[in-house]
Amino acid sequence: MARITLHQQASVTDPEILQIFEWVTAMEGKVPNHFLLELNFPEFMKAKLGATKVLWQSGELSQQDIQHVGILVSRANGCAYCTGAFCTILNHGLDASRAYVNELVERGISAVESARLRVILDIALKVNDDPRAVTDGDVKRLREIGLSDKGVLQLVHLVSDFASYNRLNLALDTDYDYENFGSGGA
Repeated sequence: MARITLHQQASVTDPEILQIFEWVTAMEGKVPNHFLLELNFPEFMKAKLGATKVLWQSGELSQQDIQHVGILVSRANGCAYCTGAFCTILNHGLDASRAYVNELVERGISAVESARLRVILDIALKVNDDPRAVTDGDVKRLREIGLSDKGVLQLVHLVSDFASYNRLNLALDTDYDYENFGSGGA
C-alpha cells in the first residue's frame, strides 16, 4: 500500500495534467498509480513529466531505445514497479512481443540482438551503477553508433530520470498496477 495518498483520476480537472494523462494512456493503456501518487505535488508533477516528455520525444534515441534503458536501469535498481511500467510500454505501446520483453527482463543486455542498442544499454547501466566509471572511450563508443553530444546527454539524463522514478516508487511503496514480466515478477 502506498505510503501517501493515491488520488482518484476522476478528480483531476487541470487541463495540463489531463493532457499528461492522455499521453501516458496512449503508451501504457491507462494512467498508472505513480501518476496518481504524484498528484500530491501537481506543480512538480507537471514540470517533471514535462521534462520526461522532452527526453522521450526530442532527442536522438528512439522510443525502443528509451524503453530498453528504462527496463534495464529499473531492473538494476530493483524497482519492480518501474520495470513493469517500461515493459508495458515496450509491449503494449511499441508492440514488442511479450516473449521478447520477458527475455529482456530475465537476461538483460544478452537478450538484445542489436549491437547499437547493446552499446547504449551497457553505457546506461554504467552511468546508473557508477557514473565516475564512464570513460572517454565510452563516449567515443556512443559517437561511433551515431549519437552526437545531444544524444549522449539525452542518455545520461534518461538514466537519471529513470533512477529518480525508481527511488520515488521504492521509497513510497507505490501499489503495483502492471502485469508481471519475467520470472522475477517484475
